[in-house]
Order: sequence, then C-alpha cells, then structure tokens
Amino acid sequence: MVMSPTGSSSQASPLTPSTSKPIQELPDELIQAGWAKCWSKRENRPYYFNRFTNQSLWEMPVLGQHDVISDPLGLNAAPATGEGAGDPGLGNGQRKRRPSEEALQGGPNSFKRPRVEIPVTPTTPTIPISPSTPGAKPWNSTSDDKQGQPSTPAPAPYRPSVIYWDLDVQTNAVIKERAPYDYLPPHPEIELQRAQLTTKLRQHYHELCSQREESIRSCGCQFDPVHLHKCHRGSGIEPPRESFNRWLLERKVVDKGVDPLLPSECDPAVSPSMFREVMNDIPIRLSRIKYKEEARKLLFKYAEAAKKMIESRNATPDSRKVVKWNVEDTMNWLRRDHSASKEDYMDRLEHLRKQCGPHVTAVAKDSVEGICSKIYHISTEYVRRIRQAHVNLLKECNIAVDGAESTEMQDRLVYCYPVRLSVPSPPQPRVELHFENDIACLRYKGEMVKVNRGHFNKLELLYRYSCIDDPRFEKFLSRVWCLIKRYQVMFGSGVNEGTGLQGALPVPVFEALNKQFGVSFECFASPLNCYFKQFCSAFPDIDGFFGSRGPFLSFSPVSGSFEANPPFCEELMDAMVTHFEDLLEKSSEPLSFIIFVPEWRDPPTPALTRMENSRFRRHQMTVPAFEHEYRSGSQHICKREEMYYKAIHGTAVIFLQNNAGFAKWEPTTERIQEVLAAYKISGRSLSSPGPSSASAGDRDSKPGHERSASLDTPGSRDNSSPVDKTAPEVANI
Repeated sequence: MVMSPTGSSSQASPLTPSTSKPIQELPDELIQAGWAKCWSKRENRPYYFNRFTNQSLWEMPVLGQHDVISDPLGLNAAPATGEGAGDPGLGNGQRKRRPSEEALQGGPNSFKRPRVEIPVTPTTPTIPISPSTPGAKPWNSTSDDKQGQPSTPAPAPYRPSVIYWDLDVQTNAVIKERAPYDYLPPHPEIELQRAQLTTKLRQHYHELCSQREESIRSCGCQFDPVHLHKCHRGSGIEPPRESFNRWLLERKVVDKGVDPLLPSECDPAVSPSMFREVMNDIPIRLSRIKYKEEARKLLFKYAEAAKKMIESRNATPDSRKVVKWNVEDTMNWLRRDHSASKEDYMDRLEHLRKQCGPHVTAVAKDSVEGICSKIYHISTEYVRRIRQAHVNLLKECNIAVDGAESTEMQDRLVYCYPVRLSVPSPPQPRVELHFENDIACLRYKGEMVKVNRGHFNKLELLYRYSCIDDPRFEKFLSRVWCLIKRYQVMFGSGVNEGTGLQGALPVPVFEALNKQFGVSFECFASPLNCYFKQFCSAFPDIDGFFGSRGPFLSFSPVSGSFEANPPFCEELMDAMVTHFEDLLEKSSEPLSFIIFVPEWRDPPTPALTRMENSRFRRHQMTVPAFEHEYRSGSQHICKREEMYYKAIHGTAVIFLQNNAGFAKWEPTTERIQEVLAAYKISGRSLSSPGPSSASAGDRDSKPGHERSASLDTPGSRDNSSPVDKTAPEVANI
C-alpha cells in the first residue's frame, strides 16, 4: 500500500491531483502570454497563474498589465479600471499598502505577492502558500529618492531565454516514511563563522603542503602552522589542486559528526584520499607535458628530487642504494642520448618511478600522514566551536536543542518528500537584496553572494514547493544567502575551483532519460544545478528547504527510476555502488539506477569494476571523450557561453536494475539510441574544453597525442578529476 505523507491512502499508487479545473477558455493572447486559469481548492474559486512570471491573480489579467518582478511600480502597466485605477502601479483592484503596513506584516526577509494556492501532491506533505519575488530596490534607494527623480521606463518583464530545469516532473520514487533530521537549522551568523573557519582550514592545508618537501627535512616544523608560516613562507609548493574539496567529500562518506560540511568523527583520522594525492606529488608534482624538451626537463627534475629526498631522510641503506643507482643510471642516459623522443623520456620516467617510488614513499609516509592528521584534528576543533556558537544562538531564541520531541513515524510507504528538521528555525536577521542587471546580489554583514536571476527564480520555486515552515517567505532571503555561501565555501576561492563537483548532464539528456526510462530523480545534485525538483544533495540542513531529500547514502528508495552522476571522488563512488547493490538486493519493486561515471581505465576505479561485474548490470555504453558536454558546476553565476564544455574523458553509462526495474524500464536498443541522440543535439556550438580548472598543459593536451605522467596512478587521477567533471563524458555509438 502506498500512502501520501499527509495520511491519505489507496490500494494503488496515488495519482497526482489536477492543478487546474477548466471553467472557461481564456483569450488566445493571454494563453500565449503564459496565463492559465486554475482552481483553488482552498478558496473554492478560480485564479489565474502565469507560468512565465509565476504571477497569480484572482481577477482575469489585462494584456499590458505590469510584471511584479521586473516592474514593481507598474510604470509600464496599462491603465486599470475600477478600484485600483487611481494607482498606476496596481491593477485588478489591488490596493497598494503603505510602508507602515508593509513593516507590520512582514519580516526583514519577506516578500509580498498575492496568495497562490498550490495543490497538495504525494510528493509534498504540506505545501506553503508562496508569494513570488518582487523587484527589489538598491540598498541605498528610498521612496523619497524616487519622488525627486524623473520617471524612466522600467525594463521589460524578466523572461529567462533558456531554462535548464523542469520542476513540473512528478516523482516516482517511493520511500519508507522517515523521521526529521536532527541537524541544527541554518542561520547566516553561523554560516558566516563556518565559512571563515573553513577558509582558515584551507589555508592551514596550503601551508602544510607548501613545506612538505624541503621544509620538513630541514627543521621538522610540520606540525606547527604558526612556525610554518613564518619559517617557510614562499617555499613554493602548491597542494594538489582540488584535493581539499575531495577530502571533504571522502570524509563525509565515513563521518558521523554533527556539522554538515566539516568532518569531526571519522575513522580512520588519516584520509586515504588526501594521503594518496599528497603522496603522488612526492618527490615532485608531475604535470601533463606536450613537447620533448618538457619531458626531458621533467625526467631530470624527478631524478634530482628523488636523490635529494632519499639522502636527507632516515632511509634504509638498501633504499639509498637502489635510488642512487637508478638516478645515476638515468643521468648517464640523459647525458649520452640526445636523440630521444618525448615517448622515450616518458617511458624512462615511468621506469624510474617504479624503481624509486616505493622507497621515496616509505621515507615520506610519516610526514604526509602528519599533514592529514593535523588537518583532521583542526577540523574537529572548528566543528566544536561552530556547534557551541549555534547552540548558544538557539538558546537565546528559547529553542531547545536536546529537548526536541521525537516524531512517531509510521511504517508505511510514501512518495519521497523533502528533508525536514526536528529543531525549529530561529528568527532570521536581515539580508539585503538588489539586482545588478541579470544578477541577484544578497548581502549579510558585508558578505555578498551572487546568483543569476534565472536561478534565483528557480530557488524561489523550489522553496515554494518544499518549505513548510515559512509560508510568508520571511526567511527566504536569509536561507538563500546561507545556501549560496555554503556551496561557495565548499567550492573554494580559486578561479573555477570546485565547479567540477557540481557538473551536470545536458538538458536534452535529462529529457531523454525522463521520457525513455521514467527518470524523475537525481541522486547527486543541489538546488543550484538540479534538473528535477526531487534530488539528493550534500547538505540536508539548508538544501531541504529547496527540495533536497538528503544525502544519497542515507536515502533508501523502495522503487523508482534514478539518475546518478556522482562527484568524481573514488571513495564516494565506491560507497555509492555498495548502496546501489544493497537497495537493489532488498527491493522487489521496480528500481532502476542509470549511472554516469568517468571511464578511467589505467587503472580502472574500483567503482567502475564493481558495477561492470554486478549481477544487476543490464546494459553499459561509453560516450567518447570530446564528443559530449557537461553543464558547468557554476551555472548559477557563469556566463551563458560558459554553460557547457567538452569532456576530456569518456563517460561510462551503466544501467543497474532489479528484475522488476528491468521489466519496466528495459534499456532497449531504441531507448538507448534516443539517449545517444540527445547527446548529439546537446551541443551548443561551444568547443571550449571547460573552465580553466586545470593547467594550461592540461587544457591543451589530447589523449593519443600527449601523455601525462600524472595520470598513471589513482592519486593522479584524482588530481585531474575536476577537469574530468568540468569536461563532460559521452557514450560509444
């Protein structure tokens, strides 16, 4: 039996209620302008809804009427008749409130708009009545200023030219009803503190990595960040790119702590991901090479660094002997062979790495483990500080954290619904909003975050569909600020850093997956990059207000069709496969997962190998490198011409289904061809290889023409994964 979270039940799967009740036909002009006549069950009367602007009216709209989003004063509106005719900014009999009335009826972050009735669906236990976003004044503008200025035409109503999501798709994901999460509710003050401490933790990691070569050997200050900063400033070795971001991902796979971002209860304390990536840069960082001269120089530098490290560390006599002999042999070869090709140099480098690598790794192991352990323990202390500040803030608002009542959950199946929190949300401080052309700017205590207007409107829609504790949108702006700040901090401050963690499939591919395989749910997404309104994401405490069903590893669907495009972190992908197989093993209902992962073959990742050998694998295809695209992880702020970029690695597309899922969504030849055709039409004439998240050599290199010394081990594969993610992968035809 499937029951909605509101308590209704039926013998079969519940149907989605109709959102409209035909009363009479609208003029063609209004229909073309996006208007539709709907029925409000709450008020038991019709209302009019514009799907382009999300505006709702009780009276029939008038062509030429102003748009409340981009023209809040109604300067472009057609003259209205009746009660509201005396006010050019209002139509359909609405009365403009005085500023004093606005102040009395709304909080500092609230929006005002005519009430809209949203029908209850199986996906949403309770849907709040939501106003939409009106135009916002600049921070320093006042009504008095406006009176002294000449009247100028307002901009045309905002209409996004391209939509990268479809929030009308209803879910087919069924879960067991679950209790609310015990995360503390978000607050800008706490989010600001978390951002500052996370940035500080990144800086500690940067400093520890910067001194791991020469500095560690000379004075042994690897565990004192203060001494490190003074003593080794400018020693010049950067940490592996994106390794801190992947450390956050890998830690959250095993973390049982209380903070949604920073790890605090992990076993083991030393991260395998961070250890592997730092170790892979010892004795020197190996980069992609393009020319013979670069290959020769790289070989020489590696030999010199290996010899120097083995001589300065407490290595065994045998290790010293092996490394010195191989280095001397390489130097002699370099002196006498001046006609070698780039491939010869790279082969020699690979041979030297195999001979010297284990010995160099052995002498550096303790120092690298010290870096990983130090970062983890600093993170644990930061989590303690954040938690204490958060609890104190809630106590000041008379909100008990430990005394929250536990909710009794029934053992029943329901359509999946957004995450709920057990602790009530405190009052939110004022967050200021203004628009700069197409960019929404939100500021709290001088800290400003930005999002393009299309995605700002998308967040508003998701909030309307998902949030049940803020029907007047009084906390909307502060929660949007917290959301964007959280992802901004997770991404990092580098140019295009972290965008690979949020890369998404092209829109036509999502459309094909939904049409051919009934996909209605994303296993790895965020409110910023999701295509469907139902998805799993990293941060349930803030993402839940915008539709998230929580982290996927703690999400247990019984049936449904899912798309999974995980961040390219090996530990996370391996845990994902384990979760998939557990779910498929336990459920007899139709269950299907379509997984998109990089086709890393040298060596293959454990996740890819396990999926290829899984008894639930029904089909597999490969989309070749440079023949498909991803949507940028920074799509909420990047320029339109930077939205898509080419994949530099092939993408493996694997179908994992139980028997019922295979019977319902069998990957037939016709369906597969439709998906491949969607990849072909997804091109937007953008030949760019993606954001500049890699070095110039990385961006210029092509498989088959250049070889990379940094791609031979799993650790180096992690180093390139941001580029992989920012460069989408495609299937073999």
